[in-house]
Amino acid sequence: MSFSNTDTGSKPADPYKLANIEDDVSIKEKIENLSSFMSNCKFCMMTTREGSTGNLVSRCMALAAQENGGVDLIFHTNTESGKTDNIASDPHLNLGFLNNSGEWASLSGISSILTDRTLIKKYYRPSLKGWLGDLGDGKHDGSADDPRIALIKVHVRSATYAVARKNAVRTVADMAQGAVTGKVPDVNKLREITEAEVETWRSSNKMDQ
Repeated sequence: MSFSNTDTGSKPADPYKLANIEDDVSIKEKIENLSSFMSNCKFCMMTTREGSTGNLVSRCMALAAQENGGVDLIFHTNTESGKTDNIASDPHLNLGFLNNSGEWASLSGISSILTDRTLIKKYYRPSLKGWLGDLGDGKHDGSADDPRIALIKVHVRSATYAVARKNAVRTVADMAQGAVTGKVPDVNKLREITEAEVETWRSSNKMDQ
């Protein structure tokens, strides 16, 4: 099933994508560039689905680590937060990264909640105590042994991202010219990473942990 409300004949209906998509890039370059972009951004919006309402909910999350060549992502979480309930109900989620230059990435994945204390201690950061607080009972103190601390692991399935081809001044100029002439400027490197490409990369980087 698809949606369309116009017939453009032989002309492209989505000229922006046609002008900016990059199809001749290796899996290695696409995923390594995406991995670097996520590390530099650090923060993203994680979108999950509420089991009781079906509503989509987004929260800002800090990327804690990347595994398997950058296609498995680790985030810290409080097990008592709403997002853990959402993931238990439906593990599908989306991650959206954006920087102040307008470059962005959207990743679809399957998530799981990890409570293995060895893994939690591996990725623990003292700053987590500021988010969890110390309840003063000698157990829920924000330390690496706090049972509220867990990890969300996102098994990336596919991704689309855009990085700038030109600096901000040139991009604005090209966009302005496009508004006058109707010619869509090629200002971004728009890249798509398929599920098959992700699995190929994950298979060859299984020991990268």
